[in-house]
Amino acid sequence: MQEIFEQLDFVENPMYESIINDLMEQQYSIVEGFFSEEEVLALRDSLLDKFEEDAFKKAAIGNRVNEIIEKSIRGDFILWLNENEANFAEKAFFNRINDMVSYLNKTCFMGILFKEFHYALYPKGTFYKRHLDTFQNDDRRKLSMVCYLNDEDWQPEYGGELVLYLNINGKEIPKTIYPLPGRMVIFESQILEHEVKPVEQKRMSITGWLKTR
Repeated sequence: MQEIFEQLDFVENPMYESIINDLMEQQYSIVEGFFSEEEVLALRDSLLDKFEEDAFKKAAIGNRVNEIIEKSIRGDFILWLNENEANFAEKAFFNRINDMVSYLNKTCFMGILFKEFHYALYPKGTFYKRHLDTFQNDDRRKLSMVCYLNDEDWQPEYGGELVLYLNINGKEIPKTIYPLPGRMVIFESQILEHEVKPVEQKRMSITGWLKTR
């Protein structure tokens, strides 16, 4: 293994290796501390500033080509991120994501060529019903990612849990994940159905996808 890393001219990253192992074994990974507390705070402030500027729009279902706003399915507000126009906090976010993508492509030959991310804010009482992150007219999404930007005192009773529906030995097992600040969840876009439970206090995140050709 060491010879392979020397040939590829980079150093093994324990966090990325843990993500790779999780994806191989269980199709999802929960990562604490992917971003520092300072980075999470900066991204949270950026999200709130832009939300207050009324830059967000009501989220739709479907991809950007075939969008339909359906409040009975999802209730969040989103703002797509443009890496070329990123502020300081967003540049730090994309730098870390790009570093991970480069690692995944070099070690796992995943062929990730594109990415798309947006801020997401769920007001009280909103949710996102069970779904799969792929479309009939676009199956390029490989990995789904959610980075939570909630306040430091986030409590379980605030709701907004992410539920992944796992298939273990032919039996469906729900995996509940609380949206704690700084927590990153990565999972297989075309395999794991999931939902966001109703929120009792605004829920903030950056959500996105790593995509192949």
